[in-house]
Order: sequence, then C-alpha cells, then structure tokens
Amino acid sequence: MAVRQVVNYPARVLKGLAGPVGAIGDPERQLAADLVDTMYDAPGCVGLAAPQLGVPLRAFALDVSVMKKPPGGNHGLVVLFDPELVLTSGSELKREGCMSVPDFTCDVRRATGVVVRGTTPEGEHRVVEAEGFEARAFQHELDHLDGLLILDRVASARTDVFRRKRYADRGEHLK
Repeated sequence: MAVRQVVNYPARVLKGLAGPVGAIGDPERQLAADLVDTMYDAPGCVGLAAPQLGVPLRAFALDVSVMKKPPGGNHGLVVLFDPELVLTSGSELKREGCMSVPDFTCDVRRATGVVVRGTTPEGEHRVVEAEGFEARAFQHELDHLDGLLILDRVASARTDVFRRKRYADRGEHLK
C-alpha cells in the first residue's frame, strides 16, 4: 500500500488501450491498494485508473462518498478489475476535471445512468448500477482504460475546455 505518482498527459500510457488483469493475485491486490491510497491522498479525487499510475491494466478505484456533498445512494469505495460498461441511460453535459490533466477542466457529455460489471480484488463478480455524478465517475474511469481523456470527449476544444482555476496561486500575487 503506497501513494504513487499520478501520470500526466501527454504520457503514452494514458493514450493506450489497457490490457486485461485476468487472474488476481498479490500484485493485483497491491495495485488495488495503491489505487485507493493514491486516490484518497489527492484532494478532490474521486476516482483513479491503473493507467494513471503508469500501469496499463484494466483496473480502477472510485469513491464519490469522499466529496464535500456526496450524492445520496452512492456505493462508497468500488475497486474493479476488468470492468465493462453494460448499460447506459440518459445524457447530460457537465464539467469534469482529471488528475492526469491538471491544468484544465472540460464540459463532457455522459450518460446519467450506468450499469458496470467487473471483478473485485477478492475475486468476486460485482454489478453496480449508478446514477448521476457516480455514473459520470464510472464512465470517466472506464475511459482511462480505453486510452481516452476528458480532452478527447469534448465537442469543441474552443468552447468546452477551460483553464483550471488555481485559488492558491491567486493568493501568491496578492502578497
């Protein structure tokens, strides 16, 4: 269990298709623990995929309950290996950020409801039905496994990509 460095765009590992995890042993459980530790260590982070740690495998950790105002009915911590998007419903355009694209946020259209299935670090098959922000977070992490970033999901780079506000930096200029 360790907090690891998050890989930033344009690192090649973020743009490739992640490979299957397959059999789960100690190295895979260690990866799961590192995903969770790194996610919880980063302020504002609600999900992290293995490629963001430089590991090209289909695995992610997600927990929207850590938000200041967590959405009701969320599933808490979810860690999945070889996850698949089974079903989507609805659609909405909302702003997203990404640990691997630290300088920008983007308006991204996503489904408002999803069904995702995968395997837990304990080897159990799990199916999760998620709505709203949690559904968006699942889709965001699944995108990482397919080599997609929020920058790839915008309709227009001119109107849907925004420089991230850095409030701490702004204070430095006031001194």
